[in-house]
Amino acid sequence: MQEFLIPAKPDLQGARESWLKMLARERRLSPETVEAYERDTRQFLHFLTGHCGGSPGISDIADLRPADLRGFLAARRAGGAGARTLGRGLAGIRSLLRFLERRGLVNAAGAAALRAPRQPKSLPKPLTASDAKHVVSVEGQLAEEPWIAARNAAVLTLLYGSGLRISEALGLSGADLSSPDETVLRVTGKGGKTRLVPVLPIGLRAIAEYRRLCPYHLDPKGLLFRGARGGPLNPAIVQRDMAKLRSALNLPDTATPHALRHSFATHLLGRGGDLRTIQELLGHASLSTTQIYTGVDTARLLEVYEAAHPRA
Repeated sequence: MQEFLIPAKPDLQGARESWLKMLARERRLSPETVEAYERDTRQFLHFLTGHCGGSPGISDIADLRPADLRGFLAARRAGGAGARTLGRGLAGIRSLLRFLERRGLVNAAGAAALRAPRQPKSLPKPLTASDAKHVVSVEGQLAEEPWIAARNAAVLTLLYGSGLRISEALGLSGADLSSPDETVLRVTGKGGKTRLVPVLPIGLRAIAEYRRLCPYHLDPKGLLFRGARGGPLNPAIVQRDMAKLRSALNLPDTATPHALRHSFATHLLGRGGDLRTIQELLGHASLSTTQIYTGVDTARLLEVYEAAHPRA
């Protein structure tokens, strides 16, 4: 990790370094998350230096009050930080304080009592039905190799036609959908939860065409979708090809592979789909997660109304 000047006394510096190593080694947080927590807590120590009139040590944070943390959040907000950034920063500070509390060094009650900033509700941004059809068609793919174009079309068709996450689609094995009689796919999603999703005829045809053109042997026990050299297909490759596709089709930056999953849910709901059924198809643990798509549908209805109604 890049070295920075940390405005803290040696005891707090050492404890913080131990905490960061614990996050990476024992908690196995991603390097990006650990880096963000390092940055957030470093900013907090900079704030405390001015707040306390000198570099803070463990004794200075032993009994932090909610008011101290509110002061930090207010300073960050004044600097332009949004609610998500503030929420992550508070989460990092809480984690550090709990780490120190388990060692009997501080009392983390003040941080636990502070409510995190309210997060803005951002609606998913689906593609239109017409754009989605262009994106998933094999004719619309930009790859020069026919088998790679067929592969991309098959992956994207599963995202839009069956509502799969990209990790779920790329996790399919060679044994999945190997027969034209298979119309239902068993998918293991987040938390190891398994669900059944139907596969449209167009999806079955796209997968069959990919199988026919793929130059590699698709072992039933191996992965279905392969990279250019025959190894596992990396999600970043799909995202990169999607970026080229949306540029060619003049689509917004929000037209990502995951937006096809949003489109699946939004278009089903717009055609009268049952919310509970859509929840099952998406593999959401809570119906409240699926209900966000009702906001998308309502927003689109209002947009059409305001554009078309003569008195709007």
